[in-house]
Amino acid sequence: MRILHTGDWHIGKLVNGLYMTQDQAYFLKAMCHLIEEEKIDVLLIAGDVYDRSIPPTGAVDLLDEVLSHLVVDLGVKVLAIAGNHDSPDRLNFGSKILRDQGLYISSHLEKNIRPLTLNDAFGPVNFYSIPYADPSVVRAVYEDDSIKNHDQAMGAIIDPILEDLKVDQRNICISHSFVVGSENPEESDSERPLSIGGTDYVSVDHYESFDYVALGHLHRPQRVKEDYIRYSGSLLKYSFSEAKQRKSLTLIDLGPKGDLKIDQVSLPPLRDMRVIRGNLDTLLSDECVTVGNPQDYIAAELTDRGALFEPMKKLRSKYPNALQLDRLDQEDQEERVLTAASQIKEKGPRVLIQEFFKALSGGLSQEMEEEIARVFDQVEKEERAK
Repeated sequence: MRILHTGDWHIGKLVNGLYMTQDQAYFLKAMCHLIEEEKIDVLLIAGDVYDRSIPPTGAVDLLDEVLSHLVVDLGVKVLAIAGNHDSPDRLNFGSKILRDQGLYISSHLEKNIRPLTLNDAFGPVNFYSIPYADPSVVRAVYEDDSIKNHDQAMGAIIDPILEDLKVDQRNICISHSFVVGSENPEESDSERPLSIGGTDYVSVDHYESFDYVALGHLHRPQRVKEDYIRYSGSLLKYSFSEAKQRKSLTLIDLGPKGDLKIDQVSLPPLRDMRVIRGNLDTLLSDECVTVGNPQDYIAAELTDRGALFEPMKKLRSKYPNALQLDRLDQEDQEERVLTAASQIKEKGPRVLIQEFFKALSGGLSQEMEEEIARVFDQVEKEERAK
């Protein structure tokens, strides 16, 4: 059986005021081609299908188009779970219509999670879909007041599954949670915290009895303790903190019990997300612009000192999708201004003017210094004459 593990689609994502739906449509079309070419049997979506509980109309239409193409046209089985960004009711709406054709959406937590069993040449494969649920929801569903955090909640969900697990068969778990092992996984700025103060952590120990664990929530592709317990990562880069990440889809070749091959497959996005750094003139030069695709989403870190006239407008003349601009020397400038203010009584007018122009534009030209000196000499003469 060939399985493609994905997660964190975040359809309808808004990044720096820009909807990513066009980029997502481009990527999902390429993913469908990959699924067809690689003869994928099962597609897993490990939560956060949408980016918000009430997705925009374009996001709903895109998901409907992609899922219909996969299950109706390509005959792929699709298993999806709700993530912390999803509304279980909205994600589940209409899913029963395509269930008989191979679309299985688990959006609401049920007390007794039963596997979906699919068969291949080596026998049955049991898929356990665990949708995201807050500890309070798990506490109510399992009627257990001792459940206070995510780890306890996941224990309450998985322990009954493990009691009935058919260990001689292949078992796959799909879960949306913050799983930690001996080391904490790498996070990104675009991930919404599940809770505050570390109570969102779930121990990897809960998952070790499965043959493969398809995790969602963290946006960087990564394993957790074992190769078979892993995050596929998000489809695309959704914040500039992810600029250096290499996004991928996880391809699993599932053979007989104990035979598992894992590959990471990368697809080129419509536009990359990059951070560029330097002074404004350098970043606007043809040499710099042509290093990558100028249509990429850009965060510019400017090293210029002093005031700049409409720097974002100038950047967008070369990089139409520049989304963010940071001044790396801004804190130094603010510190200089504060220092000057605290010492203002100890400095004469000439020194204050020099410091002002230094902070603003890097300093005074010789011609300007001579003119300022001439003005001050004239003022002093007039003062003495009074």
